[in-house]
Amino acid sequence: MNKALEIQNLTYKKNQKVILDNINLDLAQGKIVALLGENGAGKTTLMRCIAGVAKNWSGSIKVAGKSGEAEKKAKLAFTDKLTGFSDSTKIKHVIKFYETIYSDFDLEEFTKLREFMKLSPDMRLGQLSRGMREKLVIALTFARKADLYLLDEPFSGIDPMARKKIINSIILWKDDNATILISDHFVNEIATLLDEVIILKDNRILTHQSADQIRSENTSIESFYQAFYEGEE
Repeated sequence: MNKALEIQNLTYKKNQKVILDNINLDLAQGKIVALLGENGAGKTTLMRCIAGVAKNWSGSIKVAGKSGEAEKKAKLAFTDKLTGFSDSTKIKHVIKFYETIYSDFDLEEFTKLREFMKLSPDMRLGQLSRGMREKLVIALTFARKADLYLLDEPFSGIDPMARKKIINSIILWKDDNATILISDHFVNEIATLLDEVIILKDNRILTHQSADQIRSENTSIESFYQAFYEGEE
């Protein structure tokens, strides 16, 4: 099976502090994978390295077999926080930007997702609540036809009912061969989607296991994850 992501000996330091220490990771095509770890474990940094946002790391990262920065970015979609846009920017102008920048952006698919999220194209970013903004980011991300989707805590501001609907729909929004790497604190809510689980702790990957293997041991994904932190404050 072809690989969506290949990481070898990835190390990242900031201000002389090690944030990621010798990370090695392979993800196959078509998988939905949870990246779990407490705050500060390095989950966002790992995604930023993969996406080409974080710089000056050492090691090797390939996305769908590509290692060049521009080639990798063309193969992946990362949940952008839209910080480059002013609050006065309308959603329809963000859409125009995405159409210009990303050749794989599907306007028809985005329109379906935007309507699902109950967002109007004439709304300004400054009008959006945190949850509405996150819904927009999810719609923009899945409107791209990427090989790898990086979802960095995408649901934290979304109300429980809407979050459940979105999570249940994610599997319908990706192509069969596309891979999703998702970092999230709502472990129980995403558990049914998962094919694999990665736990990041102390700047390293502690384990990378099949979700079915975890379930076969009669434990939940959340309990499996929490066991790595038992006895800690």
